[in-house]
Amino acid sequence: MRSEIPLRNSLLSRLLVTSVLISLVSIGATAWLTVRGTTVAIEQEQGQALADDATIQDTLEGFAATHRNWNGVERTVLDLSRSTGRTIILTTRARQVITTSHRSATEQLPRNESAVIDPLHVAPSTDQGVGQAEQISRIDPRAVGPYRLPAEERAKLRQIARDEVSCLYSRTGERAHIVEEASGRPALRTLRASEDFIPACATKLMLEPTPTEAAALAELAGLVRGCAERNHVRLPEPLTVTVDFRVEGDESAQGSAAVDDCVEEGRREQLAAHVAPAALLFVTSAPRTATAVLDLSPAGTLRVLATTGLVLAVTITVTAVIAIRLVRPLRALTNAARAPGGRHLRIPVTTKDETGHLAAALNDLSERRERTDEQRRVMVSDIAHELRTPLTNIRGWLDAAQDGLAEPDAALLTSLQEEAGLLQHIVDDLQVLAAADAGTLHLRPQELDLRELLEQTMSAHQATAHAGGVETAIHAPDSLSIHADPVRLRQVLGNLLSNAIRHTPPDGRVTLSARHVAGAVVIEVKDTGSGIREEDLPRVFDRFWRAEQSRSRRTGGSGLGLSIVRQLVRAHGGDVSVASRPHVETVFLVRLPC
Repeated sequence: MRSEIPLRNSLLSRLLVTSVLISLVSIGATAWLTVRGTTVAIEQEQGQALADDATIQDTLEGFAATHRNWNGVERTVLDLSRSTGRTIILTTRARQVITTSHRSATEQLPRNESAVIDPLHVAPSTDQGVGQAEQISRIDPRAVGPYRLPAEERAKLRQIARDEVSCLYSRTGERAHIVEEASGRPALRTLRASEDFIPACATKLMLEPTPTEAAALAELAGLVRGCAERNHVRLPEPLTVTVDFRVEGDESAQGSAAVDDCVEEGRREQLAAHVAPAALLFVTSAPRTATAVLDLSPAGTLRVLATTGLVLAVTITVTAVIAIRLVRPLRALTNAARAPGGRHLRIPVTTKDETGHLAAALNDLSERRERTDEQRRVMVSDIAHELRTPLTNIRGWLDAAQDGLAEPDAALLTSLQEEAGLLQHIVDDLQVLAAADAGTLHLRPQELDLRELLEQTMSAHQATAHAGGVETAIHAPDSLSIHADPVRLRQVLGNLLSNAIRHTPPDGRVTLSARHVAGAVVIEVKDTGSGIREEDLPRVFDRFWRAEQSRSRRTGGSGLGLSIVRQLVRAHGGDVSVASRPHVETVFLVRLPC
């Protein structure tokens, strides 16, 4: 068969054009990324060097702030050198080597040091303004010295902090977490500022200094007084230094720059004996592999063009081969679909790739369509059969009454009403199934006492059970509840009970029970009737199906009850199943989510 698809619309041409475009874009992108990557690599190398310098300086400042001398710093220097690839030298202010990461690097020190490591004179943060830098302490916050709290005082303050966290959450709903400062004093942090936090939950216990802090602050107050006397600075009276190193007193002197300077000087004098002495830091770059640079000379450009042409040619060739292999089975699918044949289309599966799977899927689709058509024909036939009998009976009695062959008395009217009721019952069942199939079946769920619902349903069928000599029983806990539509759930249980009582002989037993399982409620309808054969179990919920096809609709129902049960249970998000042992017992299990 000759192809009717133009070349511009064929899959082969589209694949070839796509592969060429992809190749050109990928080649251009590769060239651009190579040039850009070289530039970025150089910039990143410079940025990494700055970041490494900052890491080295901060780590060594932290060591100096927490140690009285430089003993033991060798391990820290070696670890920093391994992680950054830099050569690190630490010396005294007189340029006497304290430690180094490479012994050979001490032969000739650089003229200028990289930084001065002094925890009492750290550099201000680069993200602060000029005015801010003058007001912020330049003492490393990790240098705590005599302010380090013992374990007992830490535990006491942490308990106070926990109480304030609970208070904050109960009054404002704000969640806070506790962080521990370098001295061991806890502090509260929240995700957002809370205006009610300070007046509502802050306690003086959290703000008061501990005995350890009080002793250190008293010493600091004396040092501040000495500084003030030397510099003729007026101090507030009485002089009080808080745990955050602020001076409190009369407002005329409180917060002045001179007082703050004396506090800063006093802290340095107090911490001098608790930190390592100032040292010089020298950081040099270790030898590294030179960064590769793209060769854009005429020879290099020619090599790039030759490589580009070769990649493009290979791409087109491979794409053409693959496209031909893809198009061939697709054409076979088209020819098979157009070929004359029976209703059931059968496409030969020649490959095991996606095309072969497509052919198999089309075969399955054709088979499902044929089964659906057959089921539709059978269903239409069953509906016509079910409706024909009551309509025939009604018309027959009406014709007989019209011809004078039957007397239109109460008995005739009762018979006609029964036939009309049966007809209405079938139509109502079909409407429920149609609404369920279309997804328009509306539920009105509410909280139900399941035991009460079971008792109501059983009570409605009690007379039928007694008339047939069938014993009934209910087993369900009193506190079992469920969220469901009461009308539809009673309809489900009513259909199941009606079938169970109808198929249970005299002296038999029908049991309605419910129980709670993990994440669901299970309702069980059990009878000791005739049962269902094993080969018939898969068809129990089919529409218009009866275990005994010879049974009339007056004794066997319309054949739609169990289909309605399944649709209503699925509408509640549940499932229904059946198990049966003929002439022993039959159990219908309805599982509904809690």
